[in-house]
Amino acid sequence: MATLICGSLAYDNIMTFEGRFREHILPEQVHILNVSFLVPTMRREFGGCAGNIAYALNLLGGDARIMGAIGAVDAQLYLDRLAELGLSTENVLVVPDTYSAQAMITTDLENNQITAFHPGAMMQSHQNRADEVKGLTLGIVAPDGYDGMVQHSEQLAAAGVPFIFDPGQGLPLFDGETLRRVIELATYVAVNDYEAALVSNKTGWSIEQIASKVDALIITLGEKGAQIHHGGGIEEIPAVTARRVLDPTGCGDAFRGGLLYGIEKGLGWATTGRLASLMGALKIEHQGPQNYAPSRAEINERFKQAFGYDLH
Repeated sequence: MATLICGSLAYDNIMTFEGRFREHILPEQVHILNVSFLVPTMRREFGGCAGNIAYALNLLGGDARIMGAIGAVDAQLYLDRLAELGLSTENVLVVPDTYSAQAMITTDLENNQITAFHPGAMMQSHQNRADEVKGLTLGIVAPDGYDGMVQHSEQLAAAGVPFIFDPGQGLPLFDGETLRRVIELATYVAVNDYEAALVSNKTGWSIEQIASKVDALIITLGEKGAQIHHGGGIEEIPAVTARRVLDPTGCGDAFRGGLLYGIEKGLGWATTGRLASLMGALKIEHQGPQNYAPSRAEINERFKQAFGYDLH
């Protein structure tokens, strides 16, 4: 049972500001905003939504197939990384004379983030065709180049492959009409609470109306857990308390890896949501989006500790 993960492959340059953004941004002066933050530490990490989601799904034992675009100028390091993890690069497009996508992420002491993003090769993701990949049972369309997100949604739907639409950071690129069209093509929609409000505003649909268009609408609520709207009701998903909170980068992607695994295995929404919540907590305990590495046995044990029953 292979899952196609359409999305970005990027290098994340992660910096920590040892203060609080709110103490340096004056609301009444935002029209002339000019701020500089000293960041004594910086790390370069493997990232991008497709890479992060595939990493999480791979940890759980799922068959993750990445579909993304990476720049030939700096691709080899990431390609070697995927090979080491045993993740196929068959559907990864290497774009000549181009840099890979790059995120510049600054996090303050309250885990607020300011991000600058250079899309690079990601803008060529539409050159990949999702309907040409064989043996798929599930997919996700995560943040990527706009054309790629739209076309991969169309192609997965035409191929009869159920998929999650996860607009994320790509949401500002969508107008209301296109957003409505993609939601109607999707089987599931996954957003955070802010994105849910933005989707509602852009489409003109209420949260209840959006939920009625898909099998499930998943809304993450940060430290308050998540809600899964399905079948006319709401499954409340509790948050898992992390042993330590180090870095929120990639937590949403880890959550989505858990979602995909639960859907693929037919675990039911209560267990699927709880597994996704756990994956997000495991991620936040580590720096970087792909540096947490629990064994499957450790994941099972943490699940039982958190929820009081076994994960199968």
